[in-house]
Amino acid sequence: MATASFDLFRVALGLTGPWEVTGTEFDPAGSRLDVRLDFGRGSRFACPEGDRDDCRVHDTQTKTWRHLDFFQHRAFLHARVPRIVCPTHGVRVVALPWARPSSGFTLLFEALLIEFAHAMPVSKVAKMVREHDTRIWRVIEHYVHTARAGMDYADVSEVGMDETAAARGHDYISVFMDLKKARVLFATVGKDAATVKAFATDVAAHKGNATNIAKVSSDMSPAFISGIGTYLPNAHITFDRFHVIAKLNEGVDAVRRGERHQKPELAKTRYLWLKNQANLTVKQQQELTWLTRPSSRLATARAWRWRQDFQAFYTQNPDEAQAYLRRWCNGAIRSRLEPIKAFVKLVKTHWDGIMAWHQSHISNGLLEGTNSLIQAAKARARGYRNQQKMITIIYLIAGKLPLPTHLN
Repeated sequence: MATASFDLFRVALGLTGPWEVTGTEFDPAGSRLDVRLDFGRGSRFACPEGDRDDCRVHDTQTKTWRHLDFFQHRAFLHARVPRIVCPTHGVRVVALPWARPSSGFTLLFEALLIEFAHAMPVSKVAKMVREHDTRIWRVIEHYVHTARAGMDYADVSEVGMDETAAARGHDYISVFMDLKKARVLFATVGKDAATVKAFATDVAAHKGNATNIAKVSSDMSPAFISGIGTYLPNAHITFDRFHVIAKLNEGVDAVRRGERHQKPELAKTRYLWLKNQANLTVKQQQELTWLTRPSSRLATARAWRWRQDFQAFYTQNPDEAQAYLRRWCNGAIRSRLEPIKAFVKLVKTHWDGIMAWHQSHISNGLLEGTNSLIQAAKARARGYRNQQKMITIIYLIAGKLPLPTHLN
């Protein structure tokens, strides 16, 4: 009967010669299963660094690995790990079929951890599997690093870049995405021109070339603009339409804040002016209609109309867009609304990048969606110990990493 059970475990673990199951111990009170593996006297092993498969054993060291639970019980594998003598490479530790070097987990257990970490905080994963979260982090960091090392960026030509908050205050992480394949290519601490340099370096490290990047979507950050011009020399910038309109929204809200003390009807109406009308409730639409009637004579209503007219720029025929934007600027500069006039100056300063949308049609919408996933993961985890751990999770959930075959 013991031989039959050993054979069952051997098949379940996918063991091949010379490895075999030599013993099992089950402790119901301790909720634990121990499986012992070994190899026969005189066994020969392959060198992990060459093509020889007949290397003799030099010595062994007994090691233990956490395996997938056996029902609700924790399971562990124990084995004498041999060091072999290779005529070419000398003394080497053999490669094990069930675990990677220096890991205390089996490959299947690590696969489970990676799957869990996609969907829940590491602290919760650790609690579920009854392991310390530091050990879980080591597994995740290993696989993210290994997977990214094999990434190929040779065909990357359209990139979006934006920053995301790593913590309260002024801690930011810049995220660079492949707009064609909808994947995070690179993430790094900061939001200055140096982040673009680091991205260009990382592209080169993954068989890519920064000179192949032809289109970039970005906000109007001077640091990003400078970094793109210096480190992505062939890239044409398209200023993200949502960031552009967000700047105009700031102008509309500035008008509202300056007027609300004289116009009590503007109290608690901020989002009426900033949301797209399609996203307003029926009640909000009715209130907005009332506030924008001609007799209201609200400066905020005039600013809102300039906003509506500017948004129409993105729906123009490309051949007519430049003339439309020029007419809009000529009118808005005479609006007598200082925040709107300031926005006109911003548009003129960034004219080419705003106009470029009609040729590229790229935006940071993909990054905004990814940022929502990142912030949701951060909220579930109640923050991360440091920025590097947050970057690891960004790669895990949004990098479309080609994980090792045993995770597929």
